[in-house]
Amino acid sequence: MSARLLKRVLKEQQQQQQRLQQLPREEEEDEDEEEEEQLNGNRSESSGSGPPSSINPFHLLCDEDDPEQGDDSEVVDETLTLNITKQEPSLMESNVDMLVTSSHKSKKKKKKRGKGGSLSSADNVEKPLDMILETLSLEVEGKSSSHAGVPGKAKATNVKIGDKLVKQYVPSILRVDPKYLNAENELRRIFGSKVVKSFEKNSQAGSSRQIRGGRYGSHSHRKTVLVTPSDHWPRWDSSLSMEFLETKDGYHYFRYVHLPSYDQAQKAFEAAQAIHDLNSIANILLHHPYHLDSLITMAEYLKFVGEHQMSADATAKSLYALECAWHPMFTPLQGNCQLKFSHETNKPLFTSLFTHMRNMDRRGCHRSALEVCKLLLSLDSDDPMGAIFCIDYLSLRAEEYAWLEQFSEDYKSDNSLWLYPNFSYSLAISRFYLEQQDFSRDNHADSSNATSNDLMKQALMLHPSILKKLVAKAPLKDRVWIDIVKHSFFRSDQTGIPSLDHLINIYVERNYIIWRLPELQKLLKDAAKLVIETMETNESDANDWACVRKEAFPSEKNELVYS
Repeated sequence: MSARLLKRVLKEQQQQQQRLQQLPREEEEDEDEEEEEQLNGNRSESSGSGPPSSINPFHLLCDEDDPEQGDDSEVVDETLTLNITKQEPSLMESNVDMLVTSSHKSKKKKKKRGKGGSLSSADNVEKPLDMILETLSLEVEGKSSSHAGVPGKAKATNVKIGDKLVKQYVPSILRVDPKYLNAENELRRIFGSKVVKSFEKNSQAGSSRQIRGGRYGSHSHRKTVLVTPSDHWPRWDSSLSMEFLETKDGYHYFRYVHLPSYDQAQKAFEAAQAIHDLNSIANILLHHPYHLDSLITMAEYLKFVGEHQMSADATAKSLYALECAWHPMFTPLQGNCQLKFSHETNKPLFTSLFTHMRNMDRRGCHRSALEVCKLLLSLDSDDPMGAIFCIDYLSLRAEEYAWLEQFSEDYKSDNSLWLYPNFSYSLAISRFYLEQQDFSRDNHADSSNATSNDLMKQALMLHPSILKKLVAKAPLKDRVWIDIVKHSFFRSDQTGIPSLDHLINIYVERNYIIWRLPELQKLLKDAAKLVIETMETNESDANDWACVRKEAFPSEKNELVYS
């Protein structure tokens, strides 16, 4: 219902109430009784071939300049209610019934009947609508998104209900929750709003002194999801755009497109890059403040010289430009869009997202970094940035243990995830914390699930070379670790498979800090002792697990290094 219609109906109700208040109570009650009897007696006549209403109900949707009805408003209200109930169900029905029948005391019973009728008609509208959407195989996200909080990509699965096959949609495991993308919100949850506000005031004071007298005036920025634009950033120059390519297997494919002004800046950047002229790149940013390659290069340089805040600002500025160029159909948070890394114009988004993820991890915003990692992994199924080797670490740091287990089951990959070194150890850690997190969950837990000790023992037998590197990197200084590492099964720190050794090095360098926790050291120590006992009783197990490693990583070359 429009606001204009609502005002008119309320105005008519006020006029009627004023007239009724002027009459004596006795006359008012007599009139109400006569009016109710007349309404009950003439209902059949009004529904038959009686004279048509003096007012078309759709005239109420017109401008306010239409003449008002005056004393005939009561008759108009009654005829409106009777006529609307005859028509097809619409969104105006319940609102009109509830408003026009509330003007008199004699219409309370009728108002109750109108509410009941509107509810039944609403059900009649929703049921065929849902049936139509199911036949068209469209995704209905009204109720699911209200519970989940985030719209997401849904996978259709056929579920048999009775004698019919019904398509049921399961939310994607890579849905991104936008409320966790903002690192400032996570900092408020960690340190409190007062600490963050005081820090923001100090930083704003410094930035205002820095940009005082600058060439860019104050203006409002476009609201974005990935980053929050700073006040001193220049206005978006619209030098980028995005085009829709195709829809294939339920995914929408896009790529970025450069406008002529951006192509000129790109040529200047390539010329400056060829001679390693950083001053020329900085000059490009003066005239083209949102040139992506220049921003990425300056971010790397600033990080190299120790200016981490300025480096993060340059990365955020590139993400702001990339998001401003999004196509209206591009909805990456739902996990149903693809930007192939093979397109040259798409590469800056992957580079900027990966750098942004590392910046938030460095600030301690692990949940925000996890959401960015999900987005990075969902944009290209080939995973060109190796996000699959970061997502387990970020899940553990963000304490998303249940999500990590669900991800390892739902995510489709060429190889089973538990065969990777990072997932074999991280899944054991997540199971350990889930066991410690809520003891009431043990009553409903599935007894068929492996315990954390079993998973850690399996990880050590599959990738024993990790133990020696962790003892040296963490470091683990207890005397018992020296005895464990001296065992023949843990003595070597190389597997002889280049790709696997590369993955092990990545895992140790990124995750060694987790193993400084005493409870995890105890878990690792107990599992290592169990492995030694198993090897002493059955030495053939070592050969069996070596065969598993060779089948999982058959290549003799390092496939993870670009040529």
